[in-house]
Amino acid sequence: MNLNSLEWPMDSICLSSESLELPALAREVYRRTCRTDFSEPGFCLVNLGTALDSHTFRRMMVDLKREMAVIHEAEWGRTLQYLSLGRFDQQTSTKPHLDSGPEECFLMLGYEPSEVPSVLEISDYSKCAFEMELTPQEILTKHNPMFQSGYQMLRPYTMRLPCFSEADFQIVCINNSFAPFSTEKSVWQGTLHNATVIAPDESKRRVINSTLIASAPIGAKEMILKSEEDEFIETTMVRRRDYNTLQKDDDE
Repeated sequence: MNLNSLEWPMDSICLSSESLELPALAREVYRRTCRTDFSEPGFCLVNLGTALDSHTFRRMMVDLKREMAVIHEAEWGRTLQYLSLGRFDQQTSTKPHLDSGPEECFLMLGYEPSEVPSVLEISDYSKCAFEMELTPQEILTKHNPMFQSGYQMLRPYTMRLPCFSEADFQIVCINNSFAPFSTEKSVWQGTLHNATVIAPDESKRRVINSTLIASAPIGAKEMILKSEEDEFIETTMVRRRDYNTLQKDDDE
């Protein structure tokens, strides 16, 4: 079995902000991420280089989400809302998983430059489910990738992000949906993600600015206040994410 047989061309996944203005960049990210079939990856990476700081980086994430909401409103008559915002020092390896969210949602993850090496992989479990005539939820229930048999079953649908670089500020968008494929109604088709942290080091940081974004009716009550969005941009706090102990706060 090919352990990495999910293949997309580099230019289907990897984008640079240097070659695209924000509205055009948002459209490309939206097209690749918010897919309703399997003609797009369901994920992409935007490399922003090194010539910015963390606050500017987070503001760019917020601006990108706002532009994507404009596109979503024009195309589907719905908008995009934040469900969560956070900053974490994430040095724990994970198996392929969904972050907790509604049927249609995506992650916008902001990776800051780090000396902690890691690998990020995406698994197209929705395509796997479609080809097995199951729903995405049935894949997770019957072939849980947290266990070895389910993990191995997803390997042909798994791809390592080829342009991921610890040296740069990067935005990674990942379709986090679990809606079953439908020919009658266009719904987002999700993927799973996992990270392998090669050499965790408590003396260093691997900062991820994590946002979860959902499709919502226009005019629906916002789950995240504007003040919380501003705090996400301006804070210097990083929460140390450790699945075995209580989480701890410390400054950058």
